Amino acid sequence: MRVKTVSVRSKVLSQFEQVAKEQNKVLGPLSDDLVLVDSGLDSLCLAIIVARLEDALGVDPFSAKDDDFPVTLGDFIKFYEDAAP
Repeated sequence: MRVKTVSVRSKVLSQFEQVAKEQNKVLGPLSDDLVLVDSGLDSLCLAIIVARLEDALGVDPFSAKDDDFPVTLGDFIKFYEDAAP
């Protein structure tokens, strides 16, 4: 179980960094308490991240849950950890 958690976390963080670079965005420090709206990424960037994570992890946690969108980076990572097979 721990391997899955580390793997999901690293994939999420990697996508945040990659998309920020590609979109020429200044990314805030990646910590669990980073509020997504303060991350330096816009909604397009987050949509790209979600699409790429669906391809990489084979899961779209947003289609399976009626919950609100995660507020912090830690919430976002947990969202994917909980949904990963």
